[in-house]
Amino acid sequence: MNKKTKVFLSLFFVSVFLLGILIGAHGKRTAPGPNDKEIYEYLKTFSDVIDLVKRNYVEDVKDKDIVYAAIKGILESLDPHSSFLPPDMYKEMQTDTKGEFGGIGIEITIKDGFPTVITPIEDTPAYRAGLKPNDHIVKIDGKPTKNMSLIDVVKLIRGPKGKAVTLTIAREGVQGLKEYTVSRDTIFVKSVKFRMLENNYGYIRIAQFQEKTSRDLDNAIKELEKSNKDKPLQGIVLDLRNDPGGLLEQAVEVSDRFLTDGVIVSIEGKKDAKKKPDDNKMKFYASKKGVEYQGPLVVIVNEGSASASEIVAGALQDYKRAIIVGTKSFGKGSVQTIFPLGDGSAVRLTTAKYYTPKGRSIQSEGIAPDITVESNLVKSREKATPITEKDLVEKKADKEKPVKKPEDFNIKTLEDDDFQLHMALQILKSWEALRGKNP
Repeated sequence: MNKKTKVFLSLFFVSVFLLGILIGAHGKRTAPGPNDKEIYEYLKTFSDVIDLVKRNYVEDVKDKDIVYAAIKGILESLDPHSSFLPPDMYKEMQTDTKGEFGGIGIEITIKDGFPTVITPIEDTPAYRAGLKPNDHIVKIDGKPTKNMSLIDVVKLIRGPKGKAVTLTIAREGVQGLKEYTVSRDTIFVKSVKFRMLENNYGYIRIAQFQEKTSRDLDNAIKELEKSNKDKPLQGIVLDLRNDPGGLLEQAVEVSDRFLTDGVIVSIEGKKDAKKKPDDNKMKFYASKKGVEYQGPLVVIVNEGSASASEIVAGALQDYKRAIIVGTKSFGKGSVQTIFPLGDGSAVRLTTAKYYTPKGRSIQSEGIAPDITVESNLVKSREKATPITEKDLVEKKADKEKPVKKPEDFNIKTLEDDDFQLHMALQILKSWEALRGKNP
């Protein structure tokens, strides 16, 4: 090993050690050994591997690539949501929090080794093309995605506006694979949509939790009451289906519009024996001044409802403030914190989990509805067919009709067009029989 390599390795070990301290202080990692000696033993093994790569690999490998790959491997071994953001990805991510960004409009995670759609965002190319929650993306432009990192998947899907990307999809209940060619676009997401279902009953759809969601919700409630000839509404359907989440503070404020007091959500981080039991917890409370609507409320969720939408549904369910209808939600109940690094890159690390007012963990559990109502699609789907290696190689193009927007319903044909919404309305009409005269 030459002098230059030894100096590089020495600096690298210091960096890895400091990163280990950071992870130990803020996030999830493998339990430490009985003393500090163990970490040095593992670092020696790590050093030996790097030395082997530098001396024996068939091609030259840049020091930066080795460091980045090592950090990436550490983080991706923890959970599907922890990741390493190289400088270009971190810079791009910082532009994605205002409700406008480039891409095709899907929220994704890693599941069963494949990038998996949490939900297609409404009014985006992905939604119009017919992508659905729980779709496994097995290829992107013909490139297999099995065991690919989330960051690498995002890089492949994003691209210049107007340029198409082809996603090969494996969908539960559908034989073989489907191809969807989607043109990239600048994504604008309208957070809140609303309309009257019929006299005295309003409908509010939250597509994503953004900076102005609670304010837009206030406006929606006022406009619905105005449309009802300024009479109090007898019920509201709050539609959180295919809502991938968003800003925590907006989930709290939206919940606060329907609750008078009590904990809305708790965040619990890594336990530390040296600290008090509550030092790793943070709680968010409802306030009476935040209440906008106290009447009957039905919330619809499905497998595409995640994160912030699950916080709202969980809080309203725990306090019996609303009846939750639909299918079990996605189960994304963890908190990711961004730690910027000196070279312009960043670490995205899971540092805590969400808990409902009654202490239920959302992570991997989701929110089970009070009344399970399958969608028309789920009721009619066939028996699931496993993905085979042959499927991953063969090219099968079989497109479906685009999915209708939830708010584009016709009240006369609501039962056939949107069975979950139809049932939500029937529950509101039967509110007194189901819940008594008081909500």
